[in-house]
Amino acid sequence: MRSAALTDEALRAPVNVTWEITEACNLSCRHCLSADLRAEQRGELTFETCRRIVDDLAAADVFQINFGGGEPFLRDDFLDLLTYAQVKGITTCVSTNGTLLDDDLVGRLAVMPGLFLQVSLDGATSATNDAIRGAGTFTRILEGVDCLRRHAVRDFSLNMVVTRVNVPEVGEFADLAARLGAKARLSRFRPSGAGCATWEDFRLTSSQLLGLSEFLGEHTEILTGDSFFSLTPESRRRMGLTMCGAARMTMAVAPDGSVYPCAFLTDPAFLAGSAAADSPVAVFRESEVFARLRNSDNAACSGCSRFSSCHGGCPAVAYFVARSLDAGDPECLMAALGAGV
Repeated sequence: MRSAALTDEALRAPVNVTWEITEACNLSCRHCLSADLRAEQRGELTFETCRRIVDDLAAADVFQINFGGGEPFLRDDFLDLLTYAQVKGITTCVSTNGTLLDDDLVGRLAVMPGLFLQVSLDGATSATNDAIRGAGTFTRILEGVDCLRRHAVRDFSLNMVVTRVNVPEVGEFADLAARLGAKARLSRFRPSGAGCATWEDFRLTSSQLLGLSEFLGEHTEILTGDSFFSLTPESRRRMGLTMCGAARMTMAVAPDGSVYPCAFLTDPAFLAGSAAADSPVAVFRESEVFARLRNSDNAACSGCSRFSSCHGGCPAVAYFVARSLDAGDPECLMAALGAGV
């Protein structure tokens, strides 16, 4: 791992860490951000190595770990690791496809303190969701959500990756989540992993981007995932980040321990180190890859009137579309307005 000096403004440790804890998954979603990592089959960390990583994060006062995969509940020792992170005082969030949630598993999750669940559902109807996540998944996911309701699990959300296919259903999706006792959460579709091959099929049109921005402005109760600040209307400007947190507030750990700035920048060009070989917090502090992102000035966007609202948007989209971190997010509100409908 090569070192690079921290800037004066840099945090000494990430606020939260996205940890893809396993390669295993029982679905093959058409936009899976982890598809490339899973296909490479690099292997997974041992439980003892995972414990050491948790110890390192806890010692640095990392606030939250967002566990994902693959499907995290397919890893045999995952509940033990989840419990260990909680004992260490770290807030935990688990992103699951929901198909493995049954009374036995949910009963164990229901008694865990400080646990947040995010269940993926990519449409308000079976036809829309199943076209993305696989035949029969809509019914299986809702059966899992029903288990969460029966066990009175409160802190869970339904998350939809917004694509050209399902964006007409965002209102229905929000209503469905409310009926099921869940919070509605929307995430951006990005050309990462399997999303590279489906980018042209799934990316939003300019009119859809503008419509989504208007919807978010009218429904401030809807949670949004990272990088929606590029579409943030005035009514939501105070509700979250105004710039990408990759390498500044967040980092990502792959199943084999490889460290990247975020889960959407797992290209070899952004490999920053190894959480198995080094302290993940040291990688966050010293990596030249992270320093490059922190010091990026987004020159292409710096003169924009909305620069203070998004600082160039999502660098992952800019990189995979234009192969440049400084190209600017092509799906920002100003780009949509400029392109017309």
